[in-house]
Order: sequence, then C-alpha cells, then structure tokens
Amino acid sequence: MNTIVRLMLVSLLVVVAAPSSAEEAWHVYQCEILDEATEDQIIELTETWLKSARAVKGGENVEMYVFFPVAAEMGASDLRILVKVPSFAEWGAFWDIYDESAAADIEDSWSEVMDCPDSWLFEGFKIEVE
Repeated sequence: MNTIVRLMLVSLLVVVAAPSSAEEAWHVYQCEILDEATEDQIIELTETWLKSARAVKGGENVEMYVFFPVAAEMGASDLRILVKVPSFAEWGAFWDIYDESAAADIEDSWSEVMDCPDSWLFEGFKIEVE
C-alpha cells in the first residue's frame, strides 16, 4: 500500500507540473512471478483488474499490457505491466478515487501470484514522422 501512496503523490506532482499539452501517462510495473503461478493466471488477474479500473471515473480509457520476455536480460523480474491512460488529467481523476475502488482491491490480490516491488510513472509522447 505504501507504493500506492507514493505513486499517488508522484502522480499529483506530475499532474500539477505537467504542461497542458502533455501526452499519455504510462505506469510501468516490474514484477516477479511467485511460486507456482502461471502466465495464464497473471493474464486473467490483470484482465479482471482492467475491467474494474475502467469502471472508475477517469479510468474509462485505461489500457493495459503485460510483457513477458522472449529474449531479454530482465534482472530479478519476470514481467512488466504497462497501464496507459490518454492524459494526465484522466490519470489524476483515476487516482483521486482509486483507493476506494474495486480495482484497488484486485491489485492487492496481485501479491498472490506476483511481486511488483518497483514501478515508474512516465509521460509518453508518440513520435510521428512523414
């Protein structure tokens, strides 16, 4: 839960400091699969979380990706999870009420199949060229 509180504070600072032209908010988790958990269980749990997250104000447009390495040096982690929101305004609305949502309860159950000790919040810009 400390991670969530820290991320909420960082999110608030980013929302306040981000320019109005800011693009997507990307929250990236670094996770390790626990014990006998399978990739299928992780996919199912993250699908459940995504359905709940989209029911939260500001979360209607949340996208989620799970990345399992094929050929990579991942250190102590087994997978990455990316939660993407179209703007920091939506991200802020989402995090304002996240702790009281069903999505927060589902995130708490992640600890049964994976440990995600590190995460980062990024501002993403799509690069387009002609």
